[in-house]
Amino acid sequence: MTPHTRRAALAAALALSASLAHAADDPIKVGFMLPYSGTYAALGTAIENGFKLYVDEQGGKLGGREVAYYKVDDESNPAKAPENASRLIKRDQVDVLVGTVHSGVAMALTKAAKDADTTLLVTNAGADAITGPMCGLGVFRTSFSNWQPAYAMGPVAAKKGHKTAVTITWKYAAGDEAVAGFREGFEKSGGKVVKDLSLPFPNVEFQPLLTEIAALKPDMVFTFFAGGGAVKFVQDYAAAGLNKSIPLYGSGFLTDGTLQAQGPSAQGLLTTLHYADGLDTPRDNAFRAAYGKAHPNMAPDVYAVQGYDAAQLLQVGLAAVNGDVSRKAAMRQAMRGAAIDSPRGRFTLSKAGNPVQDIYLRQVDGLQNKAIEVAARQLADPARGCRL
Repeated sequence: MTPHTRRAALAAALALSASLAHAADDPIKVGFMLPYSGTYAALGTAIENGFKLYVDEQGGKLGGREVAYYKVDDESNPAKAPENASRLIKRDQVDVLVGTVHSGVAMALTKAAKDADTTLLVTNAGADAITGPMCGLGVFRTSFSNWQPAYAMGPVAAKKGHKTAVTITWKYAAGDEAVAGFREGFEKSGGKVVKDLSLPFPNVEFQPLLTEIAALKPDMVFTFFAGGGAVKFVQDYAAAGLNKSIPLYGSGFLTDGTLQAQGPSAQGLLTTLHYADGLDTPRDNAFRAAYGKAHPNMAPDVYAVQGYDAAQLLQVGLAAVNGDVSRKAAMRQAMRGAAIDSPRGRFTLSKAGNPVQDIYLRQVDGLQNKAIEVAARQLADPARGCRL
């Protein structure tokens, strides 16, 4: 090797070493694709707040590296989802995607993440397909499947002596799957769903359907609504006087983050969800105190927990590879095998990447959804259609 080629080789080696050192010093790029406007805006904010709270508790780092955030408002619009996902994946070249709330948007986001082999942390949307037919090695959920809380309500309702039920929801993936989950749990326990009622998302003209419920006279109503729609439905149900004769039950989103607006109409409502206020465990108390201090005008809720746990799960993966996000397989393997010490209670991940978790029966008391019992212990979604 001549002195000239030796110098060139040394320069190349130094350049490579400097670039690797620089890469290790670069922040982990986290892309939030969340609703920051419209029906679900408060939910998107809570998810982001929860995620950042955990990172702040780690001194602003995950896997020993700083974190840089990139944000896109997905507007809860599935039609815009591919373009919005592309902004984060191609333009911003994020290492990890975090989102979203609306199931239709999340399914498009999942497809984009899989196509680009970008790790995705689903922090709310419960679309069964995400950890069903669309499952992937880089797809993780820190929330729930729509099936989980709804299925858990079935045996609870049957145990209360209800024989017949009517379901009501928006006509979209989340509503359809929640209703199917409730039906499965209720009918396995001896009940019968006599009618499924629905209206287009995000329509809130409930009156004709409430009139139909009154005429059908079921033993109970099971519902799936969230955000602004949940507020109006609960108020309209009470205003129609139905709450006095036909008990209303729902997946927990009916009363999560909505109680202030729902007011007296929501008192006493029973819902099932993987989180509740007043779990009174050391882990949850610490989380609620920290969240309240960071966000004095926002109550800690299930959305904040889901964001917080997404950061916890990512920390497990990054710690396993010393912050080297290029080692995707090892990072994802560590995440898949994680046991997360969550404010909701400990959970693991199924092979499909969905939480295996306790589902609580909660009752509205003032401005809290208080846990009154565990409706289903360590409930695993069936992950129908997942081929991992």
